[in-house]
Amino acid sequence: MNTSVHTTTLAATVGSPVANIAIFAAFVAVTMYIVIRASKNNNSAADFFTGGRGFSGPQNGIAIAGDYLSAASFLGIAGAIAVYGYDGFLYSIGFLVAWLVALLLVAELLRNTGKFTMADVLSFRLKQRPVRLAAAISTLAVSLFYLLAQMAGAGGLVALLLDIEGRVGQSIVIAVVGALMIVYVLIGGMKGTTWVQIIKAVLLISGAAIMTFIVLAKFGMNLSSILGAAQDAISSSGSEKVASRDVLAPGAQYGGSLESKINFLSLAIALVLGTAGLPHVLMRFYTVPTAKEARKSVVWAIALIGAFYLFTLILGYGAAALVGPDKILAAAGGQNAAAPLLAFEIGGVVLLGIISAVAFATILAVVAGLAITASASFAHDIYASVIKRNKVSEDDQVRVSRYTVVVLGVLGIVLGILANGQNIAFLVALAFAIAAAANLPTIVYSLYWKRFNTRGALWSMYGGLISTILLIVFSPAVSGSSTAMIPGADFAWFPLANPGIVSIPLAFVLGIVGTLTSPSDVGTPERNAEMEVRSLTGIGAEKAVQH
Repeated sequence: MNTSVHTTTLAATVGSPVANIAIFAAFVAVTMYIVIRASKNNNSAADFFTGGRGFSGPQNGIAIAGDYLSAASFLGIAGAIAVYGYDGFLYSIGFLVAWLVALLLVAELLRNTGKFTMADVLSFRLKQRPVRLAAAISTLAVSLFYLLAQMAGAGGLVALLLDIEGRVGQSIVIAVVGALMIVYVLIGGMKGTTWVQIIKAVLLISGAAIMTFIVLAKFGMNLSSILGAAQDAISSSGSEKVASRDVLAPGAQYGGSLESKINFLSLAIALVLGTAGLPHVLMRFYTVPTAKEARKSVVWAIALIGAFYLFTLILGYGAAALVGPDKILAAAGGQNAAAPLLAFEIGGVVLLGIISAVAFATILAVVAGLAITASASFAHDIYASVIKRNKVSEDDQVRVSRYTVVVLGVLGIVLGILANGQNIAFLVALAFAIAAAANLPTIVYSLYWKRFNTRGALWSMYGGLISTILLIVFSPAVSGSSTAMIPGADFAWFPLANPGIVSIPLAFVLGIVGTLTSPSDVGTPERNAEMEVRSLTGIGAEKAVQH
């Protein structure tokens, strides 16, 4: 009883909402000025969609880190480590290892082959219209689920950081985030979005580094002392369920039953393979002038993201040791409150205000990246290639892209408000699972298998997309469990919360079967040879790829 009273008092006095809003407003003002400056050089579709390919490898690497490190990474992983220890850190490992797949298999060849979107690569030597349509549908599906998770997450975050209670207040904040996203993309295009992501990445990684150093300093720069104090705090928890955990060993979250272990394996496969198929990450490779810079940008991204995830290890265990699991779980936002509560514990109102602003900046930068990617895919692939059959100017593509941003922003606001307060963790995992199943097999086959053809691409993309969504709808993530989106219903027959272990291998197999069952479709030798030369050398990469 004492614990809950103390936690309620803490939640009521944590930080200053006015200071948090002031710092966030300052961030918006600075980034808006930079976006307006950047927009003055938006003279073509290449400028709007890819920033004129004018960013260096290091700049793009920092922007990729800003695009990739979402609020789920910062708040979710730190919270998972604070509550579950070792098993929470497995998320960090999965997200980081995923970049090796992107670096070794995708980055350089993708940059050489495409122009604006992922569909440029997938349709290069296949039938343009059906493949572009499938790739665009997949891109929009991944982007929408990812966008929905970020928008709904903004509402939940506000409950703790700005002391706004009730769905109306949180809905207003979701609407403000959506409106800012629309303005950033409409004004700045990819250039403006990239600079927002660079600023946000510097703020996020710097903030995490400062907090890490302060936590280490409190324990004499001794990691072992932090781990020991965290285990002691967990063991003395008022909850028997929490107190029985050994947070220094695996199994606190994914131990026990075989089903739980298979569920983790499925999640891990989706996280590791999904990154190389995320459209908003892939599109960043088109913002650099050469394949060498694309490779360099991924190396920079890996270094920054790796450092950040090491910080989350200290922050997570530090939050368990200094704040305590009972306070974290009882606060508004639950696990996600670990990092803000730790900031308040070690740095008071000022540090909490900075971390609050960084968390909002994180959401804002990620949704802007998603919006520019989805709008580019619709304008370039569906409108220009499928509807207008390439008889359209680049100015028209940019105009349609701007309209799409507004529609997507309004849709994201409405769906984010509807999903506010729901279990949104599965939406991020679903986005990764769709990316891994619908996109990655087709990307790999297109780049590395000369025999791959249109039927193989369509079977793989649609098969991966449909199987992933169907399995997630009939999983415990949607119904049949206390944490489900629809807790009162039970139509779950698929036992795993993430379908990656089934849908991803299925998509790879469908790509092979579809290709081998249409032997007459071998493409043209000239296009096959051109793609091979271009993917390896980059010669002709700036030319239009439509035909």
